[in-house]
This record gives sequence, structure tokens and C-alpha cells, in this order.
Amino acid sequence: MGLVYLLQIDEEVAKLLELKARLGGDDGKHQFVLKTAKGTRDYNPKQMAIREKVFNTIISCFKRHGAETIDTPVFELKETLTGKYGEDSKLIYDLKDQGGELLSLRYDLTVPFARYLAMNKITNIKRYHIAKVYRRDNPAMTRGRYREFYQCDFDIAGQYDAMIPDAECLKIVYEILHELDLGDFRIKVNDRRILDGMFAVCGVPDDKFRTICSTVDKLDKMSWEDVKKEMVNEKGLSEQAADQIGEYVSMQGGMDLAEHLLQDQKMSQSKQACAGLSDIKLLFSYLQLFQVTDKVVFDLSLARGLDYYTGVIYEAVLTQAGSTEESVSVGSVAGGGRYDGLVGMFDPKGRKVPCVGVSIGIERIFSIMEQKAEVSAEKVRTTEVQVMVASAQKNLLEERLKLTAELWNAGIKAEVMYKKNPKLLSQLQHCEESGIPLVAILGEQELKDGVVKLRVVATREEVSHTVDIHTAPHLRTI
Repeated sequence: MGLVYLLQIDEEVAKLLELKARLGGDDGKHQFVLKTAKGTRDYNPKQMAIREKVFNTIISCFKRHGAETIDTPVFELKETLTGKYGEDSKLIYDLKDQGGELLSLRYDLTVPFARYLAMNKITNIKRYHIAKVYRRDNPAMTRGRYREFYQCDFDIAGQYDAMIPDAECLKIVYEILHELDLGDFRIKVNDRRILDGMFAVCGVPDDKFRTICSTVDKLDKMSWEDVKKEMVNEKGLSEQAADQIGEYVSMQGGMDLAEHLLQDQKMSQSKQACAGLSDIKLLFSYLQLFQVTDKVVFDLSLARGLDYYTGVIYEAVLTQAGSTEESVSVGSVAGGGRYDGLVGMFDPKGRKVPCVGVSIGIERIFSIMEQKAEVSAEKVRTTEVQVMVASAQKNLLEERLKLTAELWNAGIKAEVMYKKNPKLLSQLQHCEESGIPLVAILGEQELKDGVVKLRVVATREEVSHTVDIHTAPHLRTI
């Protein structure tokens, strides 16, 4: 007994010594590890320049399609988010109770959007929203997955004729991926009603639809054998039902596949599936008019695990040529679908607002763009400075500052070194390192002659501009 007691004391002493070491020595200085929290990252100026370019491309596309923008709080009432994400609900970040409302960090931008519509009694809007969301995931940061990340959403809310807004969402995905030039891509399309109809005719019990749907959603990461094993062993589905599902989820095509399935002996028994298949046919007819069918494929394995989808669902994946004719998916870069019941969940009278939307997987896109920038010889500029105001001799600080102010006042992006007498060489080197294209050189002779020497940094070509340092509005011509 005494030995055990002594061992416990030793253990506690060791813990206290470890704690003391972590907190610092006897001098009381606090030592801590400088790192970002798990699943988060900092962005340096080069990464931010790439990010800004991507955002600008996406935002200009959203605006081209007539979207407005909104913002919502980064945290919501916990009950707002509960029960909307199926098996992914365990990934929601709950905030510590501060003695008031129970709050959680937003998991996506769609549920806050639905809450916003219901709360403000909005029945139609076309909006985009770009903001950070939070998931208590085990992140694979190399593949662009984080616990804190940006989402980039475009949604159309309102009662409209079938498949017209849905087709526009797919057109937007097509335009963005095409403009960003990330490589070849495919947009996979399916419908929740087709999935539910398929599950029904294959003998899946009603209460297992959502959980089997979540398993089918893993087909992009797992083999069919593993997915089947999960369905049968973990979810308790019969092997016969799983095999029938396997036959359907291997099917891919276009409008022709939808027509074929409408004639399918089993599938045609489900009214739900037939309604979904008819809409897929209609969708493809609009996609032909939008000239995007070369990248869109009707894929029965696409499930998307979120509980709130009610109709068409889609996902864009980047592909790379494989050793066979088939292309290999290298990851999802956009996803979305129709969710007609979500707003009604928040409305006291259960009034529904039909919605369809898409979320651009911005972090995955950043990772790809960063990798491309690394291998590219092209230098990424982190500033937009057009001209550096430099001096060739000493004691010209006042003149440099006056000219810089004139350039700023004329709307020109200009920079000056924060030294009274910088060396000309160091000023020119700064231009080369920062990618500043022009340098305006002031010297005593130039001041006497009333000119500024403009040098093109890349070619070293020089031209003299007549200028009055005190009034230089015509420097806009630079």
C-alpha cells in the first residue's frame, strides 16, 4: 500500500514538473508554442494575392448572373443548426455556454441563409455569400481540407418553373471552373427523388434511406466492395438489396440514361423516381441551350450526404487522364442542389420557399492554384504599385514626397522609400523584387530642367516627362 502511495506521489510530482517546464522556469516567464490551431492556417501575401484573384473571378461571375450579396453572423443558435446535416452533425463546433444562449459556429452558409429568409419573410432572392465556416473534422490540409475555411455560395430562392434556376447554377459552376483554368472537370448530376425511388424499389426500408444515402455518398472515396460491406455489416441492409443498388449506382450517362431508366421495369414503379428522371431530362435540355453538356454527366452514384436536399443534386470534380480511356477524379471542387423544405423548417407556419444553390469549394481551388504558382516561373505580385518615386542624389526627400503625393492624388498607385537618402541601386532593386513596372527618377539636373525621368524597370528604357512638382495632375498619363 505504501509503495503504491509513493508511486502516486512520484507521478503527481512528475506532472507538476512537466507543467512547470511548460509554463517556464522560476523566472515566471510564460513559454508557449507558436502555432496555429489544428486545421487552420495563415495566408502570406503571395497566397492572399492568389486568393484575391480567385475571389474576383468568382464574384464577377456571380454578379454577371445578377446576384446580390448578404452576410450573417459567424455563430448561430445551436437549435438552428441541429438536425440539418445528417451524420455530419457531429462535426458542428458548439461554443461553451456563456450563461445565456446555446450557440454553435456555422457549419455552412446554406442553413443560415434559410434562417435569414424565414426570419425576414423573403420569398425570392438571388444571392451570393462568401464567408468562413467551421467543422470539427480531422483535416487533410494537404488536400485543401481545414477546420476553418471559406465557403462561396450562390443560391436562387423563389417559386419558378422547373429546372431553369437549377440549370443556371450548373452554368455558373461551368463558367467559374473554365475561367479559373484548373484543368479538365466533370459535373455529376443526380436527383434525391431518383435515389429515394431507387432505394425503395431495391428493398431498402424507409427508416434506412438517409443512412444508406450517406454510405452511397462515400463511393467517390471507397470501392463498391467497401461500401457494400458498410451497408450490410454496419447498416443492416440485406445483401440482395445492396447488390441491386450496386447495379444502379454504376450507371452514368446523359438524357439518354434518364429515358432508359423511365422505361426500367423496377425504376418505373416509383412515382418519385419518375418525377426526378423527368426533371433530369428537362435539365439536360436547358443545359444544351447553355452549351455545357460536354462537361455534365448524369451519375446515379452521386448522393451528397446532407439531409436537406430534396431534388436535383450535383458535384463538380477535377479529373486527370488515367491509364485507360476513363478520367480519374482528383477531388470535388463544387457541389449543391435543390432544398425546397429547409426554409419551411424555420417558418412558424411552415411556409416553404423553394431554393437551389451551389457551393464553390474554394479551399481546394486555392490549394491547386498555389501548387500551379509554385511550379510556374511567373512571379506572383503581392502589391499593385505602378510606379516607384526614386532619387538619384541626396537631399531630395521633399521633392520625392511631393511627387508621390501628386501621383496618389491623381489616382496612381505609387510608393516611396522611407529613407532620407536611399541609394538609387537599392530603390531599383526594390522595384525588381516587388514587380513594380515603372520608376520615376528625380535628380538635381532633372529638377532644374523641370523633368522627371521615367524608367521601365524590365527593359531599362528611359523617357523624360516635363513636370511641375507642385502641380502634376497630367501624371495620370503614366
